[in-house]
Amino acid sequence: MQDTLDCGNRTMKQLFSQNNKNGLTLDLIEALFPMFEEASAGAIAVDRDCRITWINASYAGLLGLDEPPAVIGRYVRDVIPHTRMPEVVETGKPLLLDIMEHQQQQLVVTRLPFFDDAGEILGAVAFVLYDDLQPLTPLVSKYRRLHQDLAAARKALAKKARGTRYSLGDFVGASAAALEVKRRARLAAGRDMPVLLLGETGTGKEVLAQAIHTVSARADRPFVGVNVAAIPDNLLEAEFFGVAPGAYTGADRRSREGKFQLANGGTLFLDEVGDMPLPLQAKLLRALQEGEIEPLGSNKVIAVDVRVIAATSRNLEAMMAEGSFRSDLYYRLNVLEIPIPPLRERLADLGVLCEALLEDICNGVDIRGEITDAAVSALGSYDWPGNIRELRNVLERALTMGEESGLLDADAIFKVLPRTGSRPQPGLSSRPVRPLARVMAEAEGQAIESALVASRGNRTRAAKLLGISRSVLYEKLSRMS
Repeated sequence: MQDTLDCGNRTMKQLFSQNNKNGLTLDLIEALFPMFEEASAGAIAVDRDCRITWINASYAGLLGLDEPPAVIGRYVRDVIPHTRMPEVVETGKPLLLDIMEHQQQQLVVTRLPFFDDAGEILGAVAFVLYDDLQPLTPLVSKYRRLHQDLAAARKALAKKARGTRYSLGDFVGASAAALEVKRRARLAAGRDMPVLLLGETGTGKEVLAQAIHTVSARADRPFVGVNVAAIPDNLLEAEFFGVAPGAYTGADRRSREGKFQLANGGTLFLDEVGDMPLPLQAKLLRALQEGEIEPLGSNKVIAVDVRVIAATSRNLEAMMAEGSFRSDLYYRLNVLEIPIPPLRERLADLGVLCEALLEDICNGVDIRGEITDAAVSALGSYDWPGNIRELRNVLERALTMGEESGLLDADAIFKVLPRTGSRPQPGLSSRPVRPLARVMAEAEGQAIESALVASRGNRTRAAKLLGISRSVLYEKLSRMS
């Protein structure tokens, strides 16, 4: 097998040693390729049809391939479903430092196209630069700070009227639940269809609605949000459809545009749509079906083009059953449904959420907010009925009442954490208390031993079973020996 890989390696170097559109010299390419391969955790190449032409032993091991030569000639996405190699081959543009997920692993990948002497695309090569993101934590933190500075600058330059403040990067989280929300949001952004966001209060529904608009084809058009629950029922129709001059006693002699007109060409966000009264539901349905509205007190029909994103914390299906929400409006709004999980169902995101929230809270303040692992664990003992909005409130209060250093430990969290909503842990007091480090070390050792037995000593497979990278597994084994 090694002879086959070495042969493929020589073939790959010959392919890669062509001049490319960026004007890199042959000597420079030949010098760079061995450096990339040696420094990376794996490398692979495809031809112009995106079929695998070469893969080195490191990448084959990372993917768990028992027979690497068997994948030669196969379409790359049949082997690596989430790869973006076809995009590189199609566009001829490199993708640098991209994060790819493969079988619960997060890999940092760089992909480069290569060309023949005539400038025609020959294929692409990819290098896995990191198969363990833990050493990149300082770099990721610095990137997040720079991203926040950039976001703040964009907010300052954005138009004051009808602009958006959030992008998909502002929906923080890397748990499976958060990643599924982001996947559906990207799908929604690429298709001009109604979207229904379902989630408890404080889960980030408006953040996600703005993020979808920001990366959609309507991004340069208005984003108009309206909280249905915050407007009195007798004013909702005027708020949505506008008012003609002199429509009623005391009305302005000038016409007033409604939210549909203000959002024309862009996105209309209907927050808490479940609180909309039945008479207005019928008029909203007609506006969505016909693409036209009739201002209050007017006989003139106005054509509008809006993309609707609706959100609610209520159970619309139960409301339909009891007759308080129209089923035809529900089916009109719910073309693409995005359930947003409550914080208690994605506690794995607590650490990154706290980091992002603390950076935002401390922005412009002479305090550098930091939180310890013990404090994050303390936060995990609570059920979070107010979700991320409540989490931000707890962190703000802890910073206000804590030390001037801005470091939040478990004691600082427990001082402000509500007593109601904490998870009971029965039987904990009856067990003997042992040092936490010893308990964790024993549990970790047992898990590693079980994984090695299940994988028959194959460390690559054992690392996959444990959900960690090979390098982390080797480090833990060396400490156990």
